[in-house]
Amino acid sequence: MPLAAAHAPTDTTTSLRPAETGEALLAAYRDHLARTGRGNSAYRYWARVFVERWPDPQSWADEPLVVQLQANPSTRPFITFLLVTGRLRPSWEYLVHRKFSSIWRDVTGTAIGEDLDEFIIAARACDYSEQSARAMASQVLARVLFATGKRLGDLTNADFDALNLAGRRREEVTGRTWKHYRGCTTATRTVLFHHKILPAPPPPAQSRWPYQRRLAEVPEPMKSLLIGYLERKAVTCKPSTVSGLTTRLAAFATFVTRIDATLTPDRLERCAHIEAWMSSLPQTISTATRRPLTTAEQARRILAVSNFLAEITEWGWPNAPARKLMFRSDVPRLPQPLPRFLPPDADRRLQQALEESPDRLGADALLLQRACGLRIGELLDLELDAVIDLPAPGPG
Repeated sequence: MPLAAAHAPTDTTTSLRPAETGEALLAAYRDHLARTGRGNSAYRYWARVFVERWPDPQSWADEPLVVQLQANPSTRPFITFLLVTGRLRPSWEYLVHRKFSSIWRDVTGTAIGEDLDEFIIAARACDYSEQSARAMASQVLARVLFATGKRLGDLTNADFDALNLAGRRREEVTGRTWKHYRGCTTATRTVLFHHKILPAPPPPAQSRWPYQRRLAEVPEPMKSLLIGYLERKAVTCKPSTVSGLTTRLAAFATFVTRIDATLTPDRLERCAHIEAWMSSLPQTISTATRRPLTTAEQARRILAVSNFLAEITEWGWPNAPARKLMFRSDVPRLPQPLPRFLPPDADRRLQQALEESPDRLGADALLLQRACGLRIGELLDLELDAVIDLPAPGPG
């Protein structure tokens, strides 16, 4: 399906609407409520309160963020009206803190609504589902259009970089992850690249920090030893595996070097360092979940450190421990055993149910998984055309 023609790019930003009298602004809001099927008197009352305090709506954008976020549920629809009609251009900070439950009713008949509709058509042409396309449009693209005042064809990579920067700052301040929006932003930029609006595809959503940055809290010489070990592991392990090792070893090294900043592996002591660190794990808060580490994650951290010490000893590194410091009994027992194999009769019933299922896409995917021994992640990563039927030898 050919893509729709993109807007011709310009170097202009849409100006805010000319100043209106308070009554004219309130009358336009009443018409908007009527057009969108709403008649709540509280909406009209709080819109009047807003206009009396900020006769020029753009002056509200200069208020501190805490004031902006104090807007009550009956005021927020008026702010959304100002956004979609080009009467207000807020800060990136406000937009990443504000949750928009739904804007589709409000954007109907507006320039932003036209741009969102065009984007959805472009996203569907890139094989995104309707649901995914609408999510990208409302969660990412609408925020960029609100902040910049631009039309779709005038957007640049810098606009999306500004959104992600504000999201990362929100993450640092509140602890609320920006991971979902970061991935959604990457998908949005990919669509706009194929729609010939952005000049290049976006960088990966999850670009990993270099070792130096991730080990910034670890002093020398421990930091250099860990970097050397991770570089060695990167030769034989997947990037995701090395990334996990980096996180776990950085946490360990940060803990023990707070006891003695000059520590190296050969000077580690079982009681003073290893056992003190292991005893701290049940109370350690995960940076990802903001909750105490699970027993499984505690086990993974202990295994990561144990393997690190054992391997540098096997490799004959000069700073390796002189004796074994960690043992199999150090690994905590997981609360649940690993799942058992299906009994043969249950396996046969499952196979028959899959072969007879009317949901052929899901059933065939599971049959393929069982036949090839795929992990669920590997199955989900397959493209629809990844399996072909060869006449003689069979499916391949």
